[in-house]
Amino acid sequence: MADEEAAAQAAASLQDTGAPTVFDKVLKKEIPSTAVYEDDLVYAFRDISPQAPVHILIIPKHRDGLTQLIKAEERHKEVLGHLLYAAKLIAVQEGLEDGYRLVINDGPNGCQSVYHLHVHLLGGRQMRWPPG
Repeated sequence: MADEEAAAQAAASLQDTGAPTVFDKVLKKEIPSTAVYEDDLVYAFRDISPQAPVHILIIPKHRDGLTQLIKAEERHKEVLGHLLYAAKLIAVQEGLEDGYRLVINDGPNGCQSVYHLHVHLLGGRQMRWPPG
């Protein structure tokens, strides 16, 4: 857990630089990924460090200033809703009708390590509460 917190603190110092994120590189196919879903607004792929049997990252294709949920503006409402709808479609595709969890880490205290808004879809096992 300390490594995760350290990574989040380090990433926070770069959050507003506008530099390409690892997700921008995934979208440009500079970094390989295993796609599970794609449409005009979002791209979803398997996490390389899964925390559950199913762990998929769902990202907007265009960052448009949406580095964190806390920075969402009215113009982002369509893509925010679409991220959740895509998560539902992916959950069905992955056979998770019995349940799954969606997580958005926001800011350094939320352990956000990539400043390109993304949704974690976790499933394939019983999710415990509280999460952490």
